[in-house]
Amino acid sequence: MTSARITGTFQVEEVPGKSRSGRQCVRLLQPLEYRVGSANSAEVITVPRGFETDFASIPWGIRNLFPPMGPWSRPAIVHDFLYCSRGTGVLDTANAPHLCGITRLFPYERWEADLIFREAMQVVGVPAWRRAVMYRAVRLGGWSGWGS
Repeated sequence: MTSARITGTFQVEEVPGKSRSGRQCVRLLQPLEYRVGSANSAEVITVPRGFETDFASIPWGIRNLFPPMGPWSRPAIVHDFLYCSRGTGVLDTANAPHLCGITRLFPYERWEADLIFREAMQVVGVPAWRRAVMYRAVRLGGWSGWGS
């Protein structure tokens, strides 16, 4: 397990009164960086300070087995960012207009965002069986969150 590819820590604050499907939203207090493919990769995704996330979007009925926060929290933040920006890394919000958080010259497709989520979970040491289940879940149900 290495953290050279993903920021070692993150800090968040609650966004009062904001939730997604019953999951409390939080805001990043510092950027979170992920290097795609390898620790020395030039392909970098930087989730900007101020980005709002609900961590892993786990359905209510299985949150006791897969809570929204866990070792997969940093990969989930990167995944949420890619989904929220539709793979462009550009956000258009009142707090952070037009922040570009990817070094790649063309947007990621949804399937690539899902693969990055799986790869990042491996980097942070999420067990293979849990990675497989979470990856399959975003492949099956993630389409509704793309662009939101």
